[in-house]
Order: sequence, then C-alpha cells, then structure tokens
Amino acid sequence: MKNQKPLVISARKRPSQDRSRCLVDDILEAAIRVLASDGARRFTTARVAEKAGVSVGSLYQYFPNKEAILFRLQADEWQETRELLERILADSTRPPFERLRGVVHAFFLAELQEAEVRTALDDATPFYRDTTEAHENWKACIRCVLAFMNEALPQVPTEDRAFAADVVMTVMSAVGERISEQVRSESEVAAMAVAIGKMFCAYLEGIKTP
Repeated sequence: MKNQKPLVISARKRPSQDRSRCLVDDILEAAIRVLASDGARRFTTARVAEKAGVSVGSLYQYFPNKEAILFRLQADEWQETRELLERILADSTRPPFERLRGVVHAFFLAELQEAEVRTALDDATPFYRDTTEAHENWKACIRCVLAFMNEALPQVPTEDRAFAADVVMTVMSAVGERISEQVRSESEVAAMAVAIGKMFCAYLEGIKTP
C-alpha cells in the first residue's frame, strides 16, 4: 500500500502588504462565521470564499485547503490563550492568588463567549492534534503557569511546582471544554470560575504548608 501524502495545514504564504493582510483577515473572519453557522463538518473553502466576497482562487493564494484555514484559526486561538495567561499571571502588582482566580475567570469567560467557534474547532481536532505546533503550544502554556508557580511557591520543591502547573492547566482546559459544549449563562460560568479558583488556591496553600 502506498504511503499517503501528509496533509498540508500551513499557510501558503504570509501577506506582506496592507491589501493582502486585509484579504487574509476577511477570509479568517468569514471562516469564523461559517464555522459558527455550519460547524467544521460542513466547512468548505467555497463557503468561506463566498462569505468573504472573494474568489476561491484568491483564497488559495494563502490557504491550500480548508484544513489550513482551520489550523490558522486554532493557532490564533492558542496565541490568544497564551497571551491571556501571560498578561494576568505575570502581573506582579497583584497578589499571586488574586491573579490565579483572575485568570480562571478570564479563561472561562473567553470559552463561553466563543463557544460556537471553539466547539467547531474541536470537531477539527484530528487535523492538527499531533502537530508540532499543538505540542509546543501546550508546553508554552505550561511554562507560563510554571513561572507563576515559581514566584508564588518559591519554597516548594521544583517537581511539586511543575506538577501543580500541570494540574492547573489540565483542569482549566477540561472545564473550559465543558463550558464550550454546554449552554450556560455568564453568571453560571462566573460562579464556576469562583469555585475552581477557590479550589486551586486551597490546593496551593496545602502544598505550600504541608
């Protein structure tokens, strides 16, 4: 049996001029609208091009297939999550546990606000789950949370801080996924964030003073 050619999910080229950047932005905004209305399984380049008001040929200049568009949307979402974590957890003007509770609330709220698109992107997970970018993104998020643990728990052994960072990221990701999948009000999500934040703080207090 012949080996299958690997699927190309990277963009063909990066826009270098304002006009081309606007075109890519229009394509990505249209892709989000198509995802929200049709889901990943009915997502096509033709639908995206139509929604963006461009030709399929123009779309193909930057994205070779629908998987490349989905991957770009997912990569942008990963970047937004990393920036959110870094912005809140690295703010040394606030007490550590206040930052931790704040990042839980902000993360869950973001999951709620973009639930339709995030759920559709979850359907497209097989396209990018095992990519280098996916693994590097998880490592980058863990490094961000670990830097926070190093500041908040300097007296705790290194391996315990690393484990705590993994626990926080794993729980936040799992709960965030549930928020994306279920219909919840903003007040319900806020209450859940408060509860999870308290659990994290109690857990860290426990390992800080065994």
